[in-house]
Amino acid sequence: MAFLEYRRPLASLTAAKRAILVGLRALVLATLLAFMFRPIVLLPPGGAREAVVPVLVDVSRSMRLADADGQARLARATALLKTQWLPALSKQFTPEIYSVGEGLAPATIDHLSADARQTDLAGTLDAVRERYRGQRVAGIVVVSDGGDTGQQNGPGGGANGSRAVNGPPIFAVGIGSVDGLPDREVLGVTAGDQRLDQASVDLHVSTTSSGFGRTPFQLRVLANGRVLESRRIVPPADGSPIDELFTVSPDPLTPTVYTAEIPPNDHESVVENNARSVLVSPAGRKRRLLVIEGAPGFEHTFMKRAWARDPGLEVDSVVRKGRNAEGLDTFSVQAGSGRASALANGFPAKREDLYGYDALVIANVEGDFFTRAQLAMAADFVAERGGGLLVLGGRSFAQRGLIGSPLEVALPVELNDRRGGLVRASVGDRDAAPHNKLMVTPEGENHPIMRVGASAEETRTRWSSLPALAASAPLGGPRPGATVLAVTAAPSGGGLYPVVAVQRYGQGRSMIFAGEASWRWKMLLTSTDRTHELFWRQAARWLAASSPDPVAITVPDAPEPGDSISIDVDARDSAFLPVPDATVEATLSVPGGEARPLALRRVHETSGRFTAAIRPEQVGLYRIHAQARRGATLLGTADRWVYVGGADREFADPRLNEGFLRRVARASGGRYVRAAEGSRVASWLQATAPQDAAPERRDLWHEPWAFALIVALLATEWILRRRWGLR
Repeated sequence: MAFLEYRRPLASLTAAKRAILVGLRALVLATLLAFMFRPIVLLPPGGAREAVVPVLVDVSRSMRLADADGQARLARATALLKTQWLPALSKQFTPEIYSVGEGLAPATIDHLSADARQTDLAGTLDAVRERYRGQRVAGIVVVSDGGDTGQQNGPGGGANGSRAVNGPPIFAVGIGSVDGLPDREVLGVTAGDQRLDQASVDLHVSTTSSGFGRTPFQLRVLANGRVLESRRIVPPADGSPIDELFTVSPDPLTPTVYTAEIPPNDHESVVENNARSVLVSPAGRKRRLLVIEGAPGFEHTFMKRAWARDPGLEVDSVVRKGRNAEGLDTFSVQAGSGRASALANGFPAKREDLYGYDALVIANVEGDFFTRAQLAMAADFVAERGGGLLVLGGRSFAQRGLIGSPLEVALPVELNDRRGGLVRASVGDRDAAPHNKLMVTPEGENHPIMRVGASAEETRTRWSSLPALAASAPLGGPRPGATVLAVTAAPSGGGLYPVVAVQRYGQGRSMIFAGEASWRWKMLLTSTDRTHELFWRQAARWLAASSPDPVAITVPDAPEPGDSISIDVDARDSAFLPVPDATVEATLSVPGGEARPLALRRVHETSGRFTAAIRPEQVGLYRIHAQARRGATLLGTADRWVYVGGADREFADPRLNEGFLRRVARASGGRYVRAAEGSRVASWLQATAPQDAAPERRDLWHEPWAFALIVALLATEWILRRRWGLR
């Protein structure tokens, strides 16, 4: 290009002059290209005094804890740096101090304060390696309590802490106590799926008490700041984890923030970890069920009656009645307005018709009733759409049933272990056949489907008092990852067969009920017993609860103030296919503030996912509302609540984390030492940077003369152009 530009200049040039100008311009371009490849040059080794030692000092809030020889961790580290470590390093190297919190920043020893909300140790180590790339660094000194609590790492140690790295060795100095000071901590709070018994939810709370022996303490649960329950907890041993189960009833219309807290003790060193919160969002819209029945029967009538009484469910049913004069199946269809026509042939013909439901129930239907395409669509309904699937009844499992079909892998148990078919009991004698008595498993006692009592003991008692089923299908064992909630015994003292089993399959959930005549639980007990109704309603809700809408919002769990949060909005059509040309509008409502628009961008040209990033600064409830359209057609709307500040990663297990510091040092070829022996670091650095070191490798990009060369070449060309009559 330079040659072509000078081929016909405005002024007359000789061939030599033109060659000089073209050569200068080409040399400039070649030099720039070479510098962009960032070549390394070898320089004669300098003395140890010229080697840099970056000193990284942790300034996160956990460095305030006073367990470093009676001082706060940062105060102890600052004192040792002033009096011992920096004087020793300055004799042989050039130490440069940096503070480490949410990022890396230059600092001075007299202006360090433990105010950072978190410690991104792994990220700052990568940053300091890049900062000193190509320079002579004897080693990196890290002074920290080892709590790598960056957003991507969590309290247990950084994601990059144990990998091998290229670069200078890291010498880690641990500040704080391994045993820690007396501390009581709420380790975690999780909310289970909603149960129907007074619309209750199980809160699983995990706590620990260290340094207090077996001294009892109070554990309270609050709903939106109001105390619901307080318990006196006696630790089984000092420092051992304690698990408690609380049953709460959230508001069905508004979000509820539940907080588990331990009142602070006067002798406790850390009170920031005495509470954790979890958000229970409102149930939202009704969940829609499609029930396909092989024939009319008491079982299905009682089930649908229980579901019809649930205000959170909407049920469409298809019942096979028999064959007409042409030998074709006829059906009785009960469905909402506009949906009955799609069920006229017994099963939805289109993907969007099936995907309009949240759960599919196949009740006493032979496997050969469905076409292979229909079974494949049902499997995709669970795996891709995220719907729920329930298969029940003897006909569904009789003969070959669903074996070898696309739907087989979606079920939680193996179907190839019949061993005698159905085992029937006397209809008139409910206790004569123990092999058809349902026995709840330990996993089932606390599962939201089986929880028909206020406690695990009451649940177990109520299930054991139920009448026997009329029959049960002896199915195979559970698939990997599946959970068996209830079993029954085989006849003549044989093995156990699963009666109720569940699993997650793809994006959705599946369940089998291998029993017959669960209506006995209703008709053979008192009219006040609600076990039958609770079981089937809770099963339907559990299956349909995770089913997403065509427009869905995804946010990370348990964000903290200052975290960068990614908000993803998926826009899909009625067949749950991505809509890349959708127009998505979203708003964010901050605590106590008005809604403000979110700037969304499309993740990929062929994707229906849109994303935005926010950085919330205050604790509280945030509401995200999204609306998606394709042209003038509304695809749907979505609402999502997010609670920011439910936990504080910085004070989760605030003891000195020697394991992380050792891994970081070992991976880089360095060493770890406690603060009391921190003076040894200078000698270790001296050993890694001897006076007769190899030639120094330096990045040419950072050399001042490199830029001076480019300027000189351009100036020379410009001067010659002017002298030879060119502009």
